[in-house]
Amino acid sequence: MSSDKQSQEWGIETTAIHAGQSPDPITGAVTVPVYQTSTYQQDAVGQDRGYEYSRTGNPTRDALEKSVSSLEGASYGRAFSSGMAAEDTILRLLNPGDHIVMGNDAYGGTFRLISKVLTRFNIEWTAVDLSNSAQIRAAINEKTRMLWTETPSNPLLSIVDIEMLASIAHEQNALCVVDNTFATPYLQQPLSLGADFVVHSATKYLGGHSDVVGGFVAMNNCELDEQIAFLQNAIGAVPAPWDCYLLMRGIKTLPIRMDRHCENAEKIVDFLVTHKKVNKVLYPGLETHSTHQIAMKQMKKYGGMV
Repeated sequence: MSSDKQSQEWGIETTAIHAGQSPDPITGAVTVPVYQTSTYQQDAVGQDRGYEYSRTGNPTRDALEKSVSSLEGASYGRAFSSGMAAEDTILRLLNPGDHIVMGNDAYGGTFRLISKVLTRFNIEWTAVDLSNSAQIRAAINEKTRMLWTETPSNPLLSIVDIEMLASIAHEQNALCVVDNTFATPYLQQPLSLGADFVVHSATKYLGGHSDVVGGFVAMNNCELDEQIAFLQNAIGAVPAPWDCYLLMRGIKTLPIRMDRHCENAEKIVDFLVTHKKVNKVLYPGLETHSTHQIAMKQMKKYGGMV
């Protein structure tokens, strides 16, 4: 689904509230309805009104896709039933024999999917320190088709220079995928730094209330969007309309929540760094953090995780 073009004129706070969520043209309702339906009436055989089956498309899901893609500054976005479903769909762009370079501190679910599932289909992988360009280049071979990072990483909060990673990926005609879950588009927009895909576990900060599971993929390339849309429909790992509604409800308060998360994290860090029983604090906002300068360059603030 394409992003909300009007959002290009808005600040991110306004975008979070309004992108993709125009008043209902019939009733004037300002909140997107939950279109809890599986099928849609056709005016004649093969003549639908834009929707025919909710696995393929649903108005509530369309609104969510416009909302998140607009927040990411993306041209296109696709919603999924979980973050892992979103990741799996991107990884299905690979063919047997292809190779992935990923971070050596990758999220456990990502590592399990790549190392335990994709290897059954002859997908190869190498895990390296993605803050080290020499290690990245050494890991790349003629089969490398994708460079995958999460920054900040879960759970060690490593920071990867997205511009650097995207540049190296594109030198090799490979795709650069950035998991933006911990930063959210409020703090960081990887597509503007050269990434090809942004992926989210919407379950975390986007939803914000621990009551919904979801995932998201955002991109600027039309051809890549068409491939993801085909896989989204073919695989069927789509969110239910109610889940989409809950995510949109959470997104409306994302900027306010992220500001407070960051503020609270900084206070906790200030307390912990001087505590005699704490040996080390991992937080990108600390000047002693090994990649603090990179975080300062590409993030608005440093996040709510410590």
